[in-house]
Amino acid sequence: MVDERGKNSMQKYVIISNDIRNKILNGEYVANQQIPFEKDLCVHYEASKMTVKKALDMLVAEGLIIKRRGSGTFVKDLNPEAIKRIALANQFRGTTALYGDKKVYSKVLNFTIERVPELAANKLNIADDSFVYNIYRVRFVDDMPTVMEQIYMPIELIPNIKEKNIKGSIYGYIKDELHLNIQSAHRTITVRKATDFEAEELGLEKGDPVAVAEQVGYLDTGAAFEFSTSVHRYDNFSAEFVLTRN
Repeated sequence: MVDERGKNSMQKYVIISNDIRNKILNGEYVANQQIPFEKDLCVHYEASKMTVKKALDMLVAEGLIIKRRGSGTFVKDLNPEAIKRIALANQFRGTTALYGDKKVYSKVLNFTIERVPELAANKLNIADDSFVYNIYRVRFVDDMPTVMEQIYMPIELIPNIKEKNIKGSIYGYIKDELHLNIQSAHRTITVRKATDFEAEELGLEKGDPVAVAEQVGYLDTGAAFEFSTSVHRYDNFSAEFVLTRN
């Protein structure tokens, strides 16, 4: 159940659409399966009929579900390219959206503006005298530390980030307040042992493994807006890849 106000700061219909989308992408709802009726979704999510309808309309617009007059709402039978497109887009909804039915928040370890480090300047393709946000935070899901994120973002491209955005959803701020479109990313995933500090912050034993995702994110303009390194708990991380044959 999700409280009517939502456990996160995003609007309730977005939380509901995120939850149903995740169930489709992880196979809980399969192609051509009928999803629960709107009245049942209202009860499950403790939401009004209008809120549920708006959530479903979002998924219809994305091409995930179809409404059949007199029959109900069904998961669309998607081709591999459509699945790839939606799965990639879902990655950029961020932790808050991916766990829309849970309490998601951040412990801020650092939030400063500084001259861009050399590696970040190369990754972001910006001048070495540029300034960036240096964001270091631990993301919690239902009070469990899940991932540590070190993020560099150019202040000229992503202006006016506040601590409330760092504690909440940065991607939500970029999309909903700056009205910028996140399109793609280059990501590399490796595995190593956690440092003592990482183990302490993530609630792991010393020497436990962690998954490390290094990512450069791009807007639809082609500009790199993010260089991040995310350190994930080994027991709460999965990487989903959609492979298509040309």
